[in-house]
Order: sequence, then structure tokens, then C-alpha cells
Amino acid sequence: MKTYTLPDPDGHFGQFGGSFVAETLVHALDELKAAYEQYRNDPEFLHEFHYELKHFVGRPSPVYHARRWSEQLGGAQIWFKREDLNHTGAHKINNCIGQILLARRMGKPRIIAETGAGQHGVATATVAARYGLECVVYMGSEDVRRQASNVYRMKLLGATVVPVESGSRTLKDALNEAMRDWVTNIENTFYCIGTVAGPHPYPAMVRDFQSVIGTECIQQMPVDAGRQPDYVVASVGGGSNAMGIFYPYIDFSDVGLVGVEAAGEGLDSGRHAASLNAGVVGVLHGNRTYVMQDEHGQIQETHSISAGLDYPGVGPEHAWLKDSGRAQYVGITDAEALAAFHKCCRTEGIMPALESSHAIAHAARLAPTLSKDKIILVNLSGRGDKDMHTVAEFSGITL
Repeated sequence: MKTYTLPDPDGHFGQFGGSFVAETLVHALDELKAAYEQYRNDPEFLHEFHYELKHFVGRPSPVYHARRWSEQLGGAQIWFKREDLNHTGAHKINNCIGQILLARRMGKPRIIAETGAGQHGVATATVAARYGLECVVYMGSEDVRRQASNVYRMKLLGATVVPVESGSRTLKDALNEAMRDWVTNIENTFYCIGTVAGPHPYPAMVRDFQSVIGTECIQQMPVDAGRQPDYVVASVGGGSNAMGIFYPYIDFSDVGLVGVEAAGEGLDSGRHAASLNAGVVGVLHGNRTYVMQDEHGQIQETHSISAGLDYPGVGPEHAWLKDSGRAQYVGITDAEALAAFHKCCRTEGIMPALESSHAIAHAARLAPTLSKDKIILVNLSGRGDKDMHTVAEFSGITL
């Protein structure tokens, strides 16, 4: 029985969340809230959602004991939740199926999305193709360069990819452009946001669709590991993979929740994307949360080796979990994430996404400080095929 009930009816997690949008978007958000409230517990909707997760995505994804690496580290046992094994290679498709099933019921034939590392764009394009819907994906031109293979995948799936040249040409700028599109085309367009940010109801809705991750873990860990973990660890950019595994564990008071942000070149360098560790409370993309901004309230440019973690804000539920003390948030640098990427490849035969590599790096740092009977469960949110050129570039290798 869950006792955790946030957000409130207006989308607030304490002081965080809410809906700070232009008047032109109020009707669209009210329409979305009404539809989600209507269908979130509808048996037919839930049956179709879980059918697609099983037969199209390939759920449940397994939990896996990283036995060799655990032995080498000499401390706690590290387990992975294998979201990298999902169709399209990441956790993103869980949420895309939920939102696009909702879009169909709302009579919206056109789907738009923003993407950073490209996995949400690929997942959105995949599900749109599955249902024969038009799909437009906004992507910062810098991310288009870093994630060329995912751009091609989206195009193969029939999506139109729109490079965004404004600002830092990364995820926040893609989100800005997607919102401008939505304002212009509200009647026929559904905006499929990829993370637990944005105006209410997106943070709660995306969390709910992604919570299948943690729900499965709660069932799997006693069977495969003998009990629930002592720590659950996940990378945090906007925060959807982390909330997906954290949310079902919030009421498990003996389970520590650890979110891992991109510390880039170091938290003192000014080149990072650690909103919870180094940001301040502000408003970004329709919600109040921790934001990377200067003394004038202008959004600062961020940096991470991972295209999926360089968002200058974070989902409001993470902000609440931080301030309430229920979750801890730490930083991992580019160099530490890259080292964990290589170690995971060579020790476990698993190639993690650079986002996931941040979480794995913290688990590898934490494990030796704990006894061998402790368990760390890491959400391996995606696979690393998309990051080959970035890894090679940072490693001084020409492909």
C-alpha cells in the first residue's frame, strides 16, 4: 500500500512543480489533465499499455548480478536493472507508449517531441510508426552532430527531425522549440515530453508510465537477489529513468535512493549539468525546480559528455526528494563516467549508455565502502551503441 501521494491536484511537490505557462497553453494542458485522469485507471487503457510493454517492448526487463565486477571491487553486490534490453535500447519507450496511447484517445494525429541523446526521439518515432501517426522531433544541432546514428534511426522510422540552432543547441533549446510548435498546432498535436519535467501533469504522468521499472524490481529482487536492495542508484538529467525506479521504492524506508548528476569537468569548473548539486530554485519549462541560472535569472549553458544529461534543470519531484532528504544526489565527472563505461564493457560484457555510466560509476565508488552482504541496484537505463563516436572522440580514437 503506497502512502506517498504527491503531487497535489495542482501539480505541486511541496514548493516545486506547478504550471507556469503562457495563456495559450492552458487549454491544452487542461485537456491533457482531463484525459489522463480519465484513462490512467481505465481497465481497457491499462490492458493495452501493458500488452504493448510485453509484446512490443519486451518487458519485463531482467535484473542482473554484475558478479565479476562486484568481486573485483570487494564490497557490496552490484545489480543492474536491464532497461538497455528494451526495444529501441532504453527506458524511454515505456513513457512513449503510454503518452501515444493517450494521444490516440484524444484524437491527436500529430506527435511532437524533443530529444537530447536521441533515445526519446527514437522511441517516439518508433511508437508513432507503430500507430501510423505523424511525428516531428526537435533536436539541438550539437546533439544532432553527437548522435548522428539516432538521427538516422528516427528518419528511417518516418519522423521529421528538426535541428535547433538557438542557444546552446542542446536539449533545453529543443524543448523550447517543441513548445513553440505545440502553441501553434494545439488542435491536432500531442506533445510527448520525454522526462519528468515540464508543466503539470507531465512530471507525474511520465513518472507513472516509467514506474513499471521499479514495480518490476520490487517483484524481481526478492526472487533473484534474495531481498530488496540497500541502495537504488540512477542517473539524473531531467530525471525520468531515476523516477521510474525510485517512485515504487519511496515508501521502502530502508532503501536509500541515490541520483547521479553529470559533474562534467567538475562541480567547481562551471562546466557541468548538476542542477541539484549546484543550481538554485527557479522556473524552467513550466515548472519550479532547481535550475542552472546566473544572478540575473538567465539560464546557464551546461556541459556533459552525455547528451542526455546536459539539461539545465531537473524534474520537480527530484527537487522535492532532495529537500525532503528522502533521496541523495551526487555528481560524477566525464572522466569517471568514461572509465566506468570501459570497465563495464570489459568486465561484464555490457555496453552501457553514457547516461547509465554515471550511475554505474557511483555504484563502483560506493560498493567498496560497504560490506559484501549489501546490495546496490543500478538502473542501467540504456545501451551505449549511440555513444560510440563520443567515446571514441574522448578516447582519442578515430573510427
